[in-house]
Amino acid sequence: MNFSGHGASFAEPKGGFQSRIAYAAAPVTADQHAENIPGAPAALDWDATLRFRHHLWSHGFGVAEAMDTAQRGAGLDYAATRELIRRSAAEASGPIVAGVATDQLPAGPATIDEIRKAYAEQLADVQEAGAQPVLMCSRHLAAAARDADDYREVYGELLAQADGPVLLHWLGEAFDPLLAGYWGGDDVVLDIIAAQPAKVDGIKMSLLDASREIAMRAALPAGVRMYTGDDFNYPALIKGDSSGFSHALLGVLAVIAPPAAAALRALDANDIAEYDRIMAGTLPLARHLFAAPTYHYKTGIVFLNWLAGHQDHLTMVGGAQAGRSPRHLLTLMRLADDAGILPDADLAAARAAAWLTTVGLDR
Repeated sequence: MNFSGHGASFAEPKGGFQSRIAYAAAPVTADQHAENIPGAPAALDWDATLRFRHHLWSHGFGVAEAMDTAQRGAGLDYAATRELIRRSAAEASGPIVAGVATDQLPAGPATIDEIRKAYAEQLADVQEAGAQPVLMCSRHLAAAARDADDYREVYGELLAQADGPVLLHWLGEAFDPLLAGYWGGDDVVLDIIAAQPAKVDGIKMSLLDASREIAMRAALPAGVRMYTGDDFNYPALIKGDSSGFSHALLGVLAVIAPPAAAALRALDANDIAEYDRIMAGTLPLARHLFAAPTYHYKTGIVFLNWLAGHQDHLTMVGGAQAGRSPRHLLTLMRLADDAGILPDADLAAARAAAWLTTVGLDR
């Protein structure tokens, strides 16, 4: 398979952005020599994992650490998560936020008190590491909450405990079916924010519903930002309109960082046509990458980062490299070339040829 090589035109880092805040949710690189099989503790290649974060910082992005893109709740256990946050924050050469959840608890039922304590423990870990906390949705709380007041109580206590402003994170059921019905309604999260607005930097919405995000954005108190997590509609949501715009905290930015950085710099310069042109080239890739079942998108991100030369193998923690079919990944390769995310055409071609042989698609 041949590649165009036009991704090289986006390869040179050129600094940050002025008009939008943009965090890339980063994946992890597994240690290919360890037992990264389903159910085993995660073993990471720390050098490759951290090197990729420096790649994102060099292009002007902040790093959203230990989020679902890093396989939280899908192979990355909390011992590895805590070490990941600590190491990334210690090496940060740009902005860093990090996920706070309840995944140190065993799977299954938990009491509200256990959930409250688990959240508080992780909040303390993130703050001690020096990263800004992102209060992630909790599968345990989704199962245990009797009504909206339980969400108000748990989140209200967390915000009161936070040293400074945090980000809230709303992950929809397309990304995690166990989070269906979280909060109990849009008005609940707005109540939580309104009660302590000085403690909320913003909210990330990953519902893949642009109209709902725009409505929520309009309802936020002054000074509280919307961070789009909509990997289907991010170009228009970031660009915005007369009603406002969204900042970004996106998994797709982990693979489209070079062209997306160029697009955001064009937006800074008010070159809307160039912004639209570059972002439009990434959107077919993003929509295929996050196609249903959406929660397997991490497999595609690691596959594309391997093609682009950011890691040397396809092994993932928990054996998640099996999450997408060869046909899905073959289409992803073609869309990646169109989007301009492969800086070394020869390397991508060599790796593609080897992979096509192993999966039986070389003829």
